[in-house]
Amino acid sequence: MPDHATSLDDLPDMAALLSRSGLDFMRDMIAGTLPGPPIGATLGFHPVVAEPGCVVFEGTPTFAALNPMRGVHGGWYGAILDSCMGCAVMTELARGEIYTTLEFKTNITRALPMGRAVRAIGTVQHRGRSTGVATGGLRGVEDGKLYATGSTTCIILRPDTNADFSAPAPPPGS
Repeated sequence: MPDHATSLDDLPDMAALLSRSGLDFMRDMIAGTLPGPPIGATLGFHPVVAEPGCVVFEGTPTFAALNPMRGVHGGWYGAILDSCMGCAVMTELARGEIYTTLEFKTNITRALPMGRAVRAIGTVQHRGRSTGVATGGLRGVEDGKLYATGSTTCIILRPDTNADFSAPAPPPGS
């Protein structure tokens, strides 16, 4: 199995998503039983630990993540924090539930040098019936410095097992 999906066919279908708890899903992805999403390969980060209410990602921004001022683009900070925080919420989900991010906020506290390995830790603060709230911190692996913090609110969904989220919606009036 590839370490990350390279086509839609590699990604788990809805039945595979809904047949596991969120914690089992995350642990299967970390173990390589399920492929990771392509965004992790694109941006250079991946999950390394999943426990109830907490997920840890590690990554290193490369040249491809730089902005025109030669700094790591704010979107890279946001993407790794959104991932660890959302996946932390995922660990709280039962079989038959999925989530998606409603909103997230990133606060960059200092410039992250290209090539600096970081660890992003997402922690659930609240898991309700229809929403989950998590916070995250992005720290250097070697220097321990705080590079960014984040917060997120996720919506918790209980879709029909036959739902197809990859199909476009039909045009109005059809």
